[in-house]
Amino acid sequence: MKIDSSIAAVVTGGASGLGEASARALAAKGAKVAIFDLNEERGKAVAADIGGTFCKVDVSDEASIDAGFAQARAAHGQERVLVCCAGIGTVGKTVKRDRESGEISHLPVDLFLKTIRVNLVGTFQCVAKAAAGMMTLGALEDGERGAMVCTASVAAVDGQIGQVAYAASKAGVAGMTLPIARDFMSEGIRINTILPGIFNTPLLAGLPEKAQASLAAAVPFPKRLGKPEEYADLVMLMVENGYFNGETVRLDGAIRMPPK
Repeated sequence: MKIDSSIAAVVTGGASGLGEASARALAAKGAKVAIFDLNEERGKAVAADIGGTFCKVDVSDEASIDAGFAQARAAHGQERVLVCCAGIGTVGKTVKRDRESGEISHLPVDLFLKTIRVNLVGTFQCVAKAAAGMMTLGALEDGERGAMVCTASVAAVDGQIGQVAYAASKAGVAGMTLPIARDFMSEGIRINTILPGIFNTPLLAGLPEKAQASLAAAVPFPKRLGKPEEYADLVMLMVENGYFNGETVRLDGAIRMPPK
């Protein structure tokens, strides 16, 4: 798919980190980009900077997503590109024993469900609703109507201690990629998923410098944190290369996460 001013795109989680880099990369090629995010101040600033539109959206809420797509389409027309980067990170062991009291407890079910709702169900809802819209469009070269990129994590495969909810949600994103690609095959819509490793996002930027250096040293090569722009480069390849479909691809400097 050629990205130019005729293409409308939606990027969830586009106010910062991997989503912001993806939104900027699409806009740099002329696409009309709508950013879905809860961070209104930052989202509006990024949208203004790239000539796009900000839509305050909670991806775990279906009505919020519907309103976001309606706003984005009113501004730019039906999207042909969807990039899903919205998500949350949660920490908590399945069960734990208090070191002092010996009390045994398990991960709150509400926390597990919240993680699944945002990371997995939120991604699915955006994918399904974007696809329904893309199906109304005329076909481009090779019968293509649209392209999507979702965000999982290396935790989908290398989940660490305390990542049960997060790993499960991201494994779900990776696991649904091929079935969705097959569901889309007769409609000319492609979908791929990236499993990023340790990237220099606002979440990690808040860690002490020593902690960041330790994380970077764990990467086989290059020994540094990933750059959001490198994530966006792979997003663009997946969108623009018409034969890229149904894949889950690690982008991690060859890291394999240890238990903790």
